[in-house]
Formats: sequence, C-alpha cells, structure tokens
Amino acid sequence: MAVCIAVIAKENYPLYIRSTPMENELKFHYMVHTSLDVVDEKVSAMGKALVDQRELYLGLLYPTEDYKVYGYVTNSRVKFIMVVDSSNTALRDNEIRSMFRKLHNSYTDVMCNPFYNPGDCIQSRAFDGMVTSMMVQVC
Repeated sequence: MAVCIAVIAKENYPLYIRSTPMENELKFHYMVHTSLDVVDEKVSAMGKALVDQRELYLGLLYPTEDYKVYGYVTNSRVKFIMVVDSSNTALRDNEIRSMFRKLHNSYTDVMCNPFYNPGDCIQSRAFDGMVTSMMVQVC
C-alpha cells in the first residue's frame, strides 16, 4: 500500500506531500527528502540517456525495512516520490509505473490551470482526490 506521495519542485522544495498515517508524517517527510539525493544521482548518471529515451520512471530508489521508495522525474525536473509499504508484495513495477503516469497527468492538469502560479504549493481538490484514490486503490 502507498503510504506517502510527494511532488518536489525542480529546486527541491515540496509542492505537495500527502501521507496516510498522520503519526508518522515527519518520518515520511524525512524519507522523501533523503530520497532526493538518490534521484539526483540517478538523473546525473543517466544524463543524456534520460532525455534520449524519454524514460521518466527511475524505479526503486532505496528500500528500508518497512518501506520501498520509488521515484519519477518529469522533463522539467519536477520529481514525484512514492513510498510504498514493503509488506505489499502484490504491487508490481508496472503498476507503480502506471501510478506515476496517472500522477503526472493529474499534475499536468494542475499546471494547465490559469489560476495556478507555478512554484506555489498544490492546493487542487481534484489533484488531492486523485492522490487519495491512488492511495486507497493500492491498499
């Protein structure tokens, strides 16, 4: 089950973070921010290959005892981080990839809103509802 979904700006500040268990919210914020180092390493290692192949999904960034952290980077270097409960073995890589595509499409809808100022925190009810449905769907 997905327990945390985050959208991180190009400059590495959070645009949106949502986690399910509220008592561990600080822990998930920490996990998201520590995963940014791994994202930067993977993006710089791929370098031009990332642009050539149009492969935005970074895969598993790092596992912990309780969780697995996955990453996705857009062409504009906005990062999506998803923390998944490691006890959920039914979740496959293709399903995670499709969840990131769905998240990216919803993020694009937010960016197309003429009343949204790029760089501000995402406060869209439609985006929040989509993230909530993704977290419930995975459970």
